[in-house]
Amino acid sequence: MLSRMRQPVSQATKQWVSMVVNKSTQAAPSAGPVKIGTASQAIFNREQKYGAHNYHPLPVALSKGEGVYVWDVEGNRYYDFLSAYSACNQGHCHPKIVKALKKQADMFTLSSRAFYNDVLGEYEEYITNLFGYDKVLPMNTGVEGGETACKLARKWGYKVKKIPENEAKIVFVAGNFWGRTLAAISSSTDPDSYAGYGPYMPGFYIIPYDDVTALEEALQDPNVCGFMFEPIQGEAGVVVPQEGYLKKVRQLCTKYRVLMIADEVQTGLCRTGRMLACDHENVRPDLVILGKALSGGVLPVSAVLADNEVMLTILPGEHGSTFGGNPLACRVALASLEVLQEEKLAENAELQGKLLREELGKLPKEVVSVVRGKGLLNAIVIHTKHDAWDVCVKLRDNGLLAKPTHGDIIRFAPPLVINKAQMDECLEIITRTILSMK
Repeated sequence: MLSRMRQPVSQATKQWVSMVVNKSTQAAPSAGPVKIGTASQAIFNREQKYGAHNYHPLPVALSKGEGVYVWDVEGNRYYDFLSAYSACNQGHCHPKIVKALKKQADMFTLSSRAFYNDVLGEYEEYITNLFGYDKVLPMNTGVEGGETACKLARKWGYKVKKIPENEAKIVFVAGNFWGRTLAAISSSTDPDSYAGYGPYMPGFYIIPYDDVTALEEALQDPNVCGFMFEPIQGEAGVVVPQEGYLKKVRQLCTKYRVLMIADEVQTGLCRTGRMLACDHENVRPDLVILGKALSGGVLPVSAVLADNEVMLTILPGEHGSTFGGNPLACRVALASLEVLQEEKLAENAELQGKLLREELGKLPKEVVSVVRGKGLLNAIVIHTKHDAWDVCVKLRDNGLLAKPTHGDIIRFAPPLVINKAQMDECLEIITRTILSMK
């Protein structure tokens, strides 16, 4: 292997935001450790008995969410510092998004793409105008978006770049994560993802992340059709590339006529303090993959954006999805995109993220050796006698939910609606918890 449109803020949204702010300013710090009771344990046991063991959840059984908060079945309230892996950027159960869901669900949910529906075109026009691309291809999950981008890149490679049939190559970077399908794990460098699932997808090549020399060497191969990467690597531990990396990627992809494919499923939609993480360097990829917060955490919605030269290489019958572009998903996505803009969540992510990193940076270096991130996609590397899992369990006990991404890394990514009073309380919880385990 190679190693923007704005809508007025609704009254319901204003009331919801005001309510969340008032709750946060009136709330006292956690009174004491959370107690996990028999109701939670019964839920743990049932999942263990009847469900596949393909996840290792933190032991908390959630039953309700609102804004930055979630509650478990015993009624304990927590700050959510994972946001369903950034799917809930707009906060849990945002009233505008839920209202759109309910209203559309009462009218029409699914037509399949065998017929036109009256919402898809409206959504397509809105999202392409918002992001500045000719076309959108709607799908459901983030990994389907990644698969779609790979198919588009190969098709473009054969039809436009004139790569010999079955010789197209796509370049990925070490540490990437875009899902668990066979294609996704074929590009992975994590043995937990790929071990035991071979043979792997041909034509996938991996180079180091944030290495423009390795990238240029790889792109010189005339059979390379695409370079797919995360502007900030989430699952790898919120790895932020050097300043200028994205611009250099754009320059090299243009120079060697290779499609720049930005996986913005987690980094996009205001999470890093910009609508897209690529916006930090004013870079326009050839393809953008969106998901997660495209529905505000209400249901699976993903999309691939591209211009006509790329998108129109796929013809009717060559790609699709029964649920992709369904009326319910389109109406929810429209509301979710409007909320991001109406509530200026990119700006808030930038502001609160700076506060978070600044305060975390004050922790002793022998305890927290690294603080990194952009906006409200952040991580710390800890050094205590306990590993990151133990710290996350203790954070849960103190009223805050986070999840390790590796043995010594904890990701902090709260909903983007968090305000300063809430952030101050969360920083107190994080600081107290980590120092207590020193």
